[in-house]
Amino acid sequence: MKLTVWTYEGPPHVGAMRVATAMKGLHYVLHAPQGDTYADLLFTMIERRNHRPPVTYTTFQARDLGSDTAQLFQDACRDAYERFQPEAIIVGASCTAELIQDDPGGLSELMGLPVPVIPLELPSYQRKENFGADETFLQIVRRLAGKVERTERISCNILGPTALGFRHRDDITELTALLYDIGIEVNVVAPMDATPTDITRLDAAHFNVLLYPETAESAARWLEREHKQPYTKTVPIGVGATRDFLAEVAGLTGLPCRADESRLRLPWYAQSVDSTYLTGKRVFVFGDATHVRAAARIARDEMGFEVVGLGCYNREFARDIRALARDMNVDALITDDYLEVERTIEALQPEMILGTQMERHIGKRLGIPCAVISAPVHVQDFPARYSPQVGFEGANVIFDTWVHPLVMGLEEHLLHMFRDDFEFNDAAGPSHHGGHKPANTGDAPQMPEVAAAAEAAPGEIVWLDAAERELKKIPFFVRGKARRNTETFAQSKDLQEISVDTLYEAKAHYAR
Repeated sequence: MKLTVWTYEGPPHVGAMRVATAMKGLHYVLHAPQGDTYADLLFTMIERRNHRPPVTYTTFQARDLGSDTAQLFQDACRDAYERFQPEAIIVGASCTAELIQDDPGGLSELMGLPVPVIPLELPSYQRKENFGADETFLQIVRRLAGKVERTERISCNILGPTALGFRHRDDITELTALLYDIGIEVNVVAPMDATPTDITRLDAAHFNVLLYPETAESAARWLEREHKQPYTKTVPIGVGATRDFLAEVAGLTGLPCRADESRLRLPWYAQSVDSTYLTGKRVFVFGDATHVRAAARIARDEMGFEVVGLGCYNREFARDIRALARDMNVDALITDDYLEVERTIEALQPEMILGTQMERHIGKRLGIPCAVISAPVHVQDFPARYSPQVGFEGANVIFDTWVHPLVMGLEEHLLHMFRDDFEFNDAAGPSHHGGHKPANTGDAPQMPEVAAAAEAAPGEIVWLDAAERELKKIPFFVRGKARRNTETFAQSKDLQEISVDTLYEAKAHYAR
């Protein structure tokens, strides 16, 4: 464990909480000290849920460590059952409580509660949040899934959606409609909105759709082995992936699986005249493995971008992402250190970032447009509107999400480029107000070049005001590289000040 300002994944008990919060009729008793109850805020403030997570904390304090904390846990379990009357209970310890080794699983088995109690063994100091969600769902499925008759019509289960997932709510709606259109019913969606009783009916489906491998691949593999239910390997995010997914489902079911593409707009929009200036844009992709794989394929094959780098933070999928990087002839970045991601982005100087909430902040600092494609995300990426990622409508949403930052970046560049124009300079006021006259109608006096700072420290390079203004005329997506090249050139010439002439001399030097 390490202290950090941002983190891509929380400890594994947060993953267990994502599963518990997504389900109904399930309660989570978490052995945790008073300070570990912060996780409620993830769901009520970030995801904007209208109810608290179904979690009971033991909330022991420092003074309790000298007494029987095991009794505190058992009392919390009894109180949780009497108050909430759940269909099943999962029990576990937070990373801090793990250190006192009270064994919540063993303690709960001795209590004889009248509902299934499922113990979780989540190694907090070796694994992280997505593992916690995957392992929790696996243990729930192993304990509750029974043998039942298959449905008369071909049906499937959708596995993987959880609370705090990136657009999981809307993905379920879109995928359910897509499957219904090709004649396949959805038996159970889990964990999201499923009850423990629903889990007992998983075996009724003919196959499983593995929508998010990070949170349900272990359960899908177990169901394939123990219940003879095959599962899909393609996640239908993007036009090509959705078509491949339908072909895979056709192979599993024998159905024709021809979906209605009349609402699909991404291919035409991506080839239209308005989008041609986007062709060849250099993009960097980072996030969870599922969305990175999908985004890299869409960027290269459907949007005409050039992928200059990609990576993921969940190391369980490092092999897959490295294979994808080799296929795209780029280096894979497997790390959970956002500072390393930032250094990589600075070195690559992409024209756009496809990433998480952290990469959004990195992009703001570096002046690079960013579209969010993956958790972790902040409140603005849990929209009230319908905004799926899967299927053909998801492809339309992705086109809008990715293109708009580039369009706004171009607009910003044009405003900077014409900043000295008589109509658009800062003193002119809003140009769309026809009757507005510039505050200063005369020609602006020519200001001599002065240093941005009164005095420069020894060895420090100072940009003169005129050079800074000229630098702003360079497109935003290469401005950082132009600044660094110019400073390197100035150092090689032992210059302490950068003028407009220095800027253009550096440009000529690196253009050779």
